[in-house]
Amino acid sequence: MMSVKSRFRTLLLPLILIAQPGVTWTFSPVALRSRKANRITPLFGWGPDPVWGAAKVEYSVPSPFHDECVHLRVSVPPGVEDAAKFEIPGQYVQVKIAGDDECKPSFIAVANSIQSVEEEGCYEFLIKKTENNSWCTDTKEGDLLDVSQILGGGFPVAENFDGFKFDFPTQNILMFASGTGIAPIRSVIESGVLKPDSGRSCRLYYGCRSPSEMAYAERFAEWEAAGVQVVPVVSQPEGTGWNGRTGYIQNALEEDGVVAPKNCGAIMCGMKGMADSVKDVLGKAGVIEGRVLTNF
Repeated sequence: MMSVKSRFRTLLLPLILIAQPGVTWTFSPVALRSRKANRITPLFGWGPDPVWGAAKVEYSVPSPFHDECVHLRVSVPPGVEDAAKFEIPGQYVQVKIAGDDECKPSFIAVANSIQSVEEEGCYEFLIKKTENNSWCTDTKEGDLLDVSQILGGGFPVAENFDGFKFDFPTQNILMFASGTGIAPIRSVIESGVLKPDSGRSCRLYYGCRSPSEMAYAERFAEWEAAGVQVVPVVSQPEGTGWNGRTGYIQNALEEDGVVAPKNCGAIMCGMKGMADSVKDVLGKAGVIEGRVLTNF
């Protein structure tokens, strides 16, 4: 029988740790014995264990509108789709050095559309360079990376926005992204799940420090043409010549207000501070909590 102390420890876990923009890590007390080294190691991560497959790098190029990011495109590894397919924008994969069981995997959201993955058999990622991920950001065509099956629940837009789960179907959609959190938002927009041609209004608030860190700016005109209003917000505009909105996206939302909050849905990905502040503004305005979607 489990002791009182053991029960108490179980109730305290898992602990939620914020590891990077748009990603939540869960520490579980479960210990796994490594067959290779016959040692006990803690298990970190979400959901099911990864099913690894070798993915070939198709390209890794600098982001034209973000000085510190690269666009990485890899083939969908053979066999991993048998475990789980990319079906909901906002889902992610784990990525690590090919064949290296000691490598700590990165959790990376798929940036391209569902249709692109199906038709072209590839995943696209937006990755910010750090001191520890050159194994991923410095790859070249033909290199191999280990990539897992699709993981996570993504942004369940159809379930929460299209039907009568909470109220009448949502007619106004607000999106919020900061930093590389724009990657899964790109997938939402380009997968067509927002349905702006049905009469919905769709607006994206995108926060970054400067215009030189505005990933996917080359796609803004395309998104606007598809019915998504893009509102870039720069927090450090000094000396950049930026003439658009400044400050933080939660402040921009407060300035603009939330039209018909009971008929509004929200999608967000980015820094925890941003997400918490935006949720607070939306909640005070009267947006239904179940219609505020995150992928973490």
